[in-house]
Amino acid sequence: MALFLSLLLVFMFPFSQAGPPSPGYYPSSQVASIGFDQGFINLWGPQHQSIEQGTLKIWLDKSSGSGFKSHDAYKSGYFEAAVKLQAGYTAGVIASYYLSNSEALPGDHDEIDIEFLGTTPDKPYVLQTNVYMKGSGDGNIIGREMRFHLWFDPTQDFHNYAILWNPSEIIFYVDDVPIRRIWGETTPSHPEC
Repeated sequence: MALFLSLLLVFMFPFSQAGPPSPGYYPSSQVASIGFDQGFINLWGPQHQSIEQGTLKIWLDKSSGSGFKSHDAYKSGYFEAAVKLQAGYTAGVIASYYLSNSEALPGDHDEIDIEFLGTTPDKPYVLQTNVYMKGSGDGNIIGREMRFHLWFDPTQDFHNYAILWNPSEIIFYVDDVPIRRIWGETTPSHPEC
């Protein structure tokens, strides 16, 4: 089974816009991208990674997958990945990309996730977004989990999935379309994620 992830990660820009983006606004066009090897290091599974022209491709088989992390910590930014999911039976597999400060604050960390929940051939993929603050995912935190059914088949082509995060809001995007927004006191308060 192969899961492919073409990674286009873009960082840094203070985004403070009141309300949702206006029609025709494309956050991905506002920042420059960096190649995988410029901003990330392998954590595990290097045999399941290949880098071509600054783009990372990862895959999963019966023995293992792959993991990586950024060189630096960020206080805010725009983080995007182009992902094409494996068709067919993927039940039990979760492909995810997330922001976390768990190394700096174990047990009291913040985390912002985009996850693709595995499926069977007769069911669509489900995209799930998660927001955990101070180690809590207990349901007392507004905005904890939210699931979405996509308006396209994510196994047919690459699509862009993004997280815009700053001290006052978190916006999740699919192909530059905002699908979820969290703002105010429900955003992580730790200084770095």
